[in-house]
Amino acid sequence: MSFGLTAFGHFLPPAVAVPGTNRGYRFYHRADPAVGVTDLAVAAAENALRESGTDPGEIDLLLLAMADIPEYLYWDAAAAAQSRLGAHRAETIHMSQACGGGVAAFDILAGKFATHPEYRTALLLTAHRVCEQYWDRRRSAAAIASDGAAAAVVRRGHGSCRWLATETLTDGRYADFLRMPAGGTAAPFGDGTGGDARVPPLVERIDSFFGGSARATLEFAELSSRRNREVLTRACERAGIDAGGVAAVIYLHDTANAFADLAAVLGVPLERTNHDLAAQHGHLGCADQLFSLERHVAEGRLRPGDVAALMSMGSGMHWICTLIEI
Repeated sequence: MSFGLTAFGHFLPPAVAVPGTNRGYRFYHRADPAVGVTDLAVAAAENALRESGTDPGEIDLLLLAMADIPEYLYWDAAAAAQSRLGAHRAETIHMSQACGGGVAAFDILAGKFATHPEYRTALLLTAHRVCEQYWDRRRSAAAIASDGAAAAVVRRGHGSCRWLATETLTDGRYADFLRMPAGGTAAPFGDGTGGDARVPPLVERIDSFFGGSARATLEFAELSSRRNREVLTRACERAGIDAGGVAAVIYLHDTANAFADLAAVLGVPLERTNHDLAAQHGHLGCADQLFSLERHVAEGRLRPGDVAALMSMGSGMHWICTLIEI
């Protein structure tokens, strides 16, 4: 299956300076309270459509990935985005595979193109809007959470920014690690059993999930490193390329220490990652990789023929790698 990205677009709210050198971050983006995740996704999509000269009526498939919850429950944000963009003939898919959704989405695109030979044009939207009533931008995870969206117009048979392969490793033993304590059918809001609906700080969650065991915590960290290396190796094997020939590793916008560890585990120079973009923009949820890929291409950091590995780790837990040939 051959398809490529013809144009990119993104939308970022105003930047906010991070005091000091907090985990290596310098800025993050914070949307106005009235701005929802769908607003961000639509703005990024409009920029991508404008850049490519694509009419919304041409879109056969619209895929929206997001890491946080949308504006409403019992509501399809992808269908809402389709309506607002005027892409009324497009099939829509809403992905919620946490921070890995934007990377995993390429496998869904490949499958849809394979099973629907009439599909020519797709629109990939990745968006993140922190729900601050539940999630603390600075304490709920290691990364400082940011708001923003990135989009790409995707066309069958397009020769540049071409999809090569996607691989995913899932380990359900860690499915409860990031869950919110209230709001689901097991503990609905307002029934008196859910307790505090806010996601606890990362340190508390680690201590609770691993039972205070430093050994178990270390074993998980080591497992995660191995899975990152394994998923890259598998993707390269599927694409028939040497992992050593990957020109850039574009990872989720993690901390400075996490990028240093990742570079060491994968055996690549730190300069071949997107660590600098992560520090400048904060963690854009599942939009990190598409946004960073756009910047790499626009700034000439990747040239035709180079292969970029888009990589992520997300709650589930999932380790995902997609290879793109520029």
